[in-house]
Amino acid sequence: MQTMSTNHAKFSLGYHIIWCPKYRHQVLKDLIEIELKQVLAETCAHYEWKLESLEVMPDHVHIFVQANPQTAPVEIAKTLKSISAVHLFNSFPKLKSRKFWGSGLWSRGTYYATAGHITEDSVRKYIETQKSRD
Repeated sequence: MQTMSTNHAKFSLGYHIIWCPKYRHQVLKDLIEIELKQVLAETCAHYEWKLESLEVMPDHVHIFVQANPQTAPVEIAKTLKSISAVHLFNSFPKLKSRKFWGSGLWSRGTYYATAGHITEDSVRKYIETQKSRD
């Protein structure tokens, strides 16, 4: 992960985000998987989020993305889920009628984790020893 910057900030913020289709249906495979990877990559590029890693399993999605400090991880997930659901339902109409009639594609639950280049212990020690430094 690299340090990025804007006019007034330097940052190294990475988010590991995981989400699943409703009912954990195993539909994210074959052409749907390929199309999903493409739309997620395009969405990240459009919003200027750096896509570090992406893997689509049949029943869930893992994405590791870097974004600026003004972008909340929940906004990243909401945007990716919304745009990808609309795109997949338009590209694969049978998907909606077969498994997801009357509802959206993605479940409401989402997992979020952060990653950086230093450990939690290092940050804790750095803060706790501030006054003892000269």
